Amino acid sequence: MQIDIQNSVQLAKSLREIKPEVIVHAAALTDVDVCEKTMELALAVNYEATRVIAQVARELEAFLVYISTDYVFDGEKGMYSETAEPNPVNFYGLTKLKGEQAVEEQLSDYLIARSSVIYGSTPASGKANFALWLLDNLQKNQPLRILTDQYVSPTLNTNLADMILDAVHKRTKGIFHLAGANRVSRYEFAESLCTVWGLDGSLLQRASMQDMKWLARRPRDSSLDVSKAVDTLNVKPLTVGESLKALKGEKESGDPHVIHIR
Repeated sequence: MQIDIQNSVQLAKSLREIKPEVIVHAAALTDVDVCEKTMELALAVNYEATRVIAQVARELEAFLVYISTDYVFDGEKGMYSETAEPNPVNFYGLTKLKGEQAVEEQLSDYLIARSSVIYGSTPASGKANFALWLLDNLQKNQPLRILTDQYVSPTLNTNLADMILDAVHKRTKGIFHLAGANRVSRYEFAESLCTVWGLDGSLLQRASMQDMKWLARRPRDSSLDVSKAVDTLNVKPLTVGESLKALKGEKESGDPHVIHIR
């Protein structure tokens, strides 16, 4: 069923018709610069829709999983735990934080799952993710300028899906960082991808955040501490090496496999 999540009436009506026991709310406007340019749209999608979904989830007594982001943090420290104080430096991060707050205000039966630089074997909404962008250009022998000073926790989307399924099965509540197991720079991630695929690492050119012509600020180090997920879930966050090998297998087989937890 297609739903325009900006239409609050339609959104609430559709959820009431479906009567879900579990809602995984992954819809978002994630383009950081677009959020900065179209703040009203970003608020409508990332906050207002989330508030409506949380209200209806409470009414239906449904378990809500809200997919949030490492961009709720300012990036001054890195390896943020779930108890670290959010302080977004751009409007995208602010709208996602407001979404988190809407969920917490409306519900006690929820999971806020923060992730980081999600990538996978197929584009999302027609837009290539970081790993696919690297692969496409490196396989064409195109030199690429990659940031050496922005640190993240890259997350394979199927690993994230597996962790969410596990958490739903356990009814794991609260805020959890469901991201990749490693803190790496984007350059280090690109190097690892070259190693796994056997691509020419000399095509990678070092760049700095100060070289970028972004409209919105980005956090310098928004890496996430995933030890709470490691201690709680059966499905663990994968390392960069494990994730890239899994991605290669998915690309070669054409099967982005998700393990369904019983």
